[in-house]
Amino acid sequence: MTELDDQGRPEPPAAADEAATLLGFLDFQRATLAWKCEGLDAAGLNATVGVSTMTLGGMLKHLALVEDWWFSEWLDGREKPAPWDTVDWDADPDWDWHSAVDDTPEQLHRIWQDAIGRSRERTAEALERGGMGQLAKRTGRKGFTPSLRWIVCHMIEEYARHNGHADLIRESVDGATGE
Repeated sequence: MTELDDQGRPEPPAAADEAATLLGFLDFQRATLAWKCEGLDAAGLNATVGVSTMTLGGMLKHLALVEDWWFSEWLDGREKPAPWDTVDWDADPDWDWHSAVDDTPEQLHRIWQDAIGRSRERTAEALERGGMGQLAKRTGRKGFTPSLRWIVCHMIEEYARHNGHADLIRESVDGATGE
């Protein structure tokens, strides 16, 4: 059974294999973002800090895109799922960030949770095929083909960076602080 901290986040295992440890830290970072966005209405999810245009709602949508990008498109070689497949990314490369204002809090949380569900499914399937060292099905420029290990570590970094932003934004909304 996974132990939860005071905010309801799953504690990463202290002594486990590589996959369980890395995925435990990724789930902890995901839960941290959920905690920072918990209970906010549309105004709270659209609040900004200083001159930044970054919002918690935009962050949820952006991280949903990043989940699908790395785990579905790169790792598993799939096409973009909805809603990403209908966006003109050349005309609007930051659509994920600023279009969130048009979504309800429930829609934003659902888009993000659905993407996490797909990521977990793709990761479990990949681990059944092999270990963390297996390569993604997609290859990028100059032959870049990341391993599942690289993708998971990158996602931990992505969440950790944005969770720092989430701390500042959430504090500006209602004074809620912590980790």
